[in-house]
Amino acid sequence: MIFRNLAELCEKIETTTKRNEMVSLASDFLRQLDQREIEPAVCMLLGRPFPNTSDERLDVSWATLVDIIYRITGSSRRELDAAFAKSGDIGTTTAILFDSREVKRQQLFSEKPLQLLEVQEILRKVARLKGAGARKRKQRMIEGLLNRCDPLEAKYIVKIIIGEMRTGFREGLMEMAVSRAFKINIDLVRRAAMFAGDIAIVAGLAAKTGEAGLRNVGPTPMRPISPMLAQVAQDIGDAIHTHGGSTVLEYKLDGARVQIHKRGKEVRIFSRRLSDVTNSLPEIVNLVSRELRAESAIVEGEVIAVGKDGFPLPFQSLLQRFRREREVERMAKEVPVRLQLFDLLYLNGQSLVDLPYEERRKELKAIAGSIELTEQLTTSRVDLGKEFLERAMRVGHEGVMAKRPGSPYTPGIRCKLWLKIKPVLEPLDLVIVGAEWGYGRRHEWLSDYYLAARDEGTGKFEVIGKTFKGLTDDEIREMTRKLQGLVVRREGRRVWVMPKIVVEVAYNEVQKSPKYPSGMALRFARITRLRPDKSPIEADTLGRVKEIFERQVKRG
Repeated sequence: MIFRNLAELCEKIETTTKRNEMVSLASDFLRQLDQREIEPAVCMLLGRPFPNTSDERLDVSWATLVDIIYRITGSSRRELDAAFAKSGDIGTTTAILFDSREVKRQQLFSEKPLQLLEVQEILRKVARLKGAGARKRKQRMIEGLLNRCDPLEAKYIVKIIIGEMRTGFREGLMEMAVSRAFKINIDLVRRAAMFAGDIAIVAGLAAKTGEAGLRNVGPTPMRPISPMLAQVAQDIGDAIHTHGGSTVLEYKLDGARVQIHKRGKEVRIFSRRLSDVTNSLPEIVNLVSRELRAESAIVEGEVIAVGKDGFPLPFQSLLQRFRREREVERMAKEVPVRLQLFDLLYLNGQSLVDLPYEERRKELKAIAGSIELTEQLTTSRVDLGKEFLERAMRVGHEGVMAKRPGSPYTPGIRCKLWLKIKPVLEPLDLVIVGAEWGYGRRHEWLSDYYLAARDEGTGKFEVIGKTFKGLTDDEIREMTRKLQGLVVRREGRRVWVMPKIVVEVAYNEVQKSPKYPSGMALRFARITRLRPDKSPIEADTLGRVKEIFERQVKRG
């Protein structure tokens, strides 16, 4: 399959809003592919070079791509800014610049067209480049790739490299396309994707082994599973009612959720985003190796940073540990961490995800040794639930989780089987899409940030507020460095950036506003913490913001 066929498919999908048509186009395309092409094609259609569970990383910034595009097209910064202002999309911007300078380019049109597998192999070679001089070698390799592209191919190569497909075609629709292409029940496809961690892996397996192969997909040690997610409950009474009169409450820790895999003597730790963070947490590895009484297991828990008094430290302190790949031993002394477990998904060759929650917890307690389990209370009484919540707050936690008795573990799904309850106005996870240079002592920093929520209908990020509050000077310096590598357009003192950085935002209320196209604005917004553990696709949606606004109106 030539890569241009995939680019043309993306273009067709981008121009339709009909979900069924998108699924039909994708399923027809998948049926035309060789088995070896299925997995890379699915990855690329979803805007990523490799599966989510892959350790391969391109580590190529937008700034690097911009330099390459300048060299290939001979365009200026002003022309790039004008193209982005016209399109609002980095891929389309690339295509405009390639198209406008087509005559000046040194393309060898007699070359063999780019093959889909060829693109995958080039990107893999880029990911493997490490050490001194790697950046320049990556640039040369990508420049060679883009020099063989026509404008449409260049548009989607750039989107795949940056991870910004924006066609409206996401994992859920791809699951439907795989189901239709290989005539496999959609529920089986979805379940397999949850355990495999990526629909691309499942698509490749479906092409090779069909339904029988997918039935064998389940939890496997050393392969991270998409975590089960919680919805928000207003209070203890709401949770008890939603769960049918009784609920299981647990402390909601202000830490980092981890999934720990053990197989024999090997232990690996994965973050909420399924990244391998094993090397950053050697004391947790040692604890699990020593105490977890299982030959093989997958457990879930929370890692929290603790102070000298034993109380939890803010989440930001924990980030210092997760970001560290060097001087880990020194940081382990400066920022000690503690593990608390709350779920067991796999034990000694058996999947436990379909067992009732209470049974999974009982099995977890039996193998945990001296490892702490989260504090827990099963109750049908609102007053006892409130006391439990107050106790959680007194010892430094941020609230409680409520879990429905008898519930299975549903990987990757946000549902009401799990609810989270916080005693303050629920913060929002938003994406920084723009920033302005500060004034006075902040004049050298990008310190005033545009905050956006995701429109579920279009996939675009819509601004709902702006803030300069919440970050320390060191965090602002680091944020400036990161944002400068994500800039796609400049307007005087303002820059617009790719939506990559997620932050947790507190606010006093949601208001209607004619100022932003979203129609919503946050009053007195301030950043409460950075959320590198969350991807932009996990950010709160405009629908969520509107729900909060509507509840305010009802209370008023």
